[in-house]
Amino acid sequence: MNGLMMNYQLTLPTLMKRAETLHGKKQIITRQPDKSLHRYTYTDFALRTKKLSVALQQLGVMPGDRVATLCWNHYQHLEIYFGVPSFGGVLHTLNLRLSPDDLEYIVNHAEDKVIIVDQVLLPLFDKFKSKINVKHVIVIPNAGQPIPEGTLNYEEVIASSDERKYIPFEGDENTAAAMCYTSGTTGKPKGVLYSHRSIVLHSMVSAYAEGLSITEADVVLPVVPMFHVNAWGLPFTCTMLGSTIVFPGPYLDPISLLELVEKERVTITAGVPTIWLGILNVLDATPGKYNLSALRSMIVGGSAAPRSMIKSFQERHGLSILHAWGMTETSPLGSIGILNSEIQKENIELRYDYRAKQGVPVAFVEIRGRNEDGLIPWDGKTMGELEIRGPWIASAYYNSPEQDDKFTEDGWFRTGDIVTLDDKGYIEIKDRSKDVIKSGGEWISSVALEGALMGHPAVAEAAVFAIPDEKWAERPMACIVLKEGKTATREELKKFLEPLFAKFWLPDAYEFVKEIPKTSVGKFKKSVLREQFNTYKA
Repeated sequence: MNGLMMNYQLTLPTLMKRAETLHGKKQIITRQPDKSLHRYTYTDFALRTKKLSVALQQLGVMPGDRVATLCWNHYQHLEIYFGVPSFGGVLHTLNLRLSPDDLEYIVNHAEDKVIIVDQVLLPLFDKFKSKINVKHVIVIPNAGQPIPEGTLNYEEVIASSDERKYIPFEGDENTAAAMCYTSGTTGKPKGVLYSHRSIVLHSMVSAYAEGLSITEADVVLPVVPMFHVNAWGLPFTCTMLGSTIVFPGPYLDPISLLELVEKERVTITAGVPTIWLGILNVLDATPGKYNLSALRSMIVGGSAAPRSMIKSFQERHGLSILHAWGMTETSPLGSIGILNSEIQKENIELRYDYRAKQGVPVAFVEIRGRNEDGLIPWDGKTMGELEIRGPWIASAYYNSPEQDDKFTEDGWFRTGDIVTLDDKGYIEIKDRSKDVIKSGGEWISSVALEGALMGHPAVAEAAVFAIPDEKWAERPMACIVLKEGKTATREELKKFLEPLFAKFWLPDAYEFVKEIPKTSVGKFKKSVLREQFNTYKA
């Protein structure tokens, strides 16, 4: 017996319509390449998005065709976020921090029909444009500068279109709406294809109180790039709610971000730990300089946030870090580091311990862990690979059947994260499966060692990885970046760790470096370090 409910499809045009209808006067703010601020409203946004949707169809883009973007975070990118799926096309954001070879592979693998490029990013585009086959290149102009011959001007494309011809997509909610590729740290990048339904549901759960707790009244600054898992879904969530959005453009340095947070009275922001570590260093060096009193939540994801960083922001600057976990394959929201009512009654140090975990799965997301003995108990001790399923979790990679082993026979996604699960449902990532250190048959968590090392007052960044060992197969080694003007010795760091870990966990070697190599999304690139120190003798 079926329920008597309307068959209402969950599609992206409904989110834009809601913002236009209920929150048309709310602002969308962008810092442009010349550092000036562009402001317009959701009414302006909806009008231009409809015109873009019509224009792309007039250029021959059909439902199901992929439209790529090579863009920073700005209002035009938001227009593309909705303008492409609004007629049934597929938005495809390109990670501008990948190599030209990877970008060439991704565009060709996705079979993109159109690519929309920021004029300031044309030098990157020029490095691979001759190796791709797209029908149109549309350039978002920079302050009236002439665009290259043979390309289309984004503003002229919009101006030439008639929004009255706009017909919103009202088809099957399971139709593809957007796609992102993984960063390809192991093997070629892999495509993840999101549906209208998955994005709408993800937006709803992101907004709720035990998600990211976003409301219409919030002023949201996505520092996380719009090419990184769709800025963690924030552009979609904020549009659904009518929240004020502040886009930083290409300026992601700590001072530019702090100035923007202060000027626009930002209440929620989101980014990877390396961004917040840089901001923490500036705040420590210039106490009281910036008025951040409106900022109520700093969402951190992408990699584990050090406990010391969470504590430092809270106790030295009164700023609250909210830890979240996810992946490209999970849209990305999988879990949130909220504290349940039981933990909120505990002492402050235990609360910090829990805030440094990856939290509990959000509504509609299920988790389990597995090791060589089978499913792991939820005891907070036994380690295994995290498996996950839910309505916005990938069921396969786009056109990559050779990757089917990343999904279990009963339909769960194998994340590659080595975790423990406790009896309250809290996830604690111990490592990536490729980064966990296997020493003498025991597992050592590089993430735990890194977090502890970054709690030392002289340490800015620490990366821990495996080096070969004749007796134990692998042993941990640490690369350390010291804070400016600070000093530390290997012996000091060893003594700092000794009370915190079993003796066999302690690194055999410490190397002080100027910089730790990072991936395109700001994670430590340990594969480079493993190769560099492959023959290192402690």
